[in-house]
Amino acid sequence: MARPTRELITALRGTALRLAEGAHYKWSHFGQCNCGHLAQTVTQLSAKELQEAAFKRAGDWKEQALDYCPTSGLPVDYVLTRLFELGLAPEDMGHLERLTDDRVLRRLGVQSLIYTRRDHVISYLQTWADWLEERLVASDRPEDRELPLAAE
Repeated sequence: MARPTRELITALRGTALRLAEGAHYKWSHFGQCNCGHLAQTVTQLSAKELQEAAFKRAGDWKEQALDYCPTSGLPVDYVLTRLFELGLAPEDMGHLERLTDDRVLRRLGVQSLIYTRRDHVISYLQTWADWLEERLVASDRPEDRELPLAAE
């Protein structure tokens, strides 16, 4: 699961907001799907540029993340590098694309979402950001930090 970072939380919320404000959404388009919209937010690349980058190597976002190689020189690996730098892990790409992370779904109080529905994507992104923010805040509290072992 993703590392909670302020940058990732901001990107998730920004993506949810863009979608809520009517950004073009098409799940079957690599640059306009769930992951594609997050990638647009993070990289400032257009949906068309993301689509073109993806077709240099086969696979959907989940497969692209599993085949990720930071030194490949492929445009899609640049995009993935930017996403991973924010705190995402490769498995997060598959979860985001299909809206399947159990922790997010439990917080929403549902067993599943329809991954092609804009409103479901927005709810998932907002809930994921809230959960990550809670983890980030908790990790900043001194009482939640692990105490050092006593000197022997």
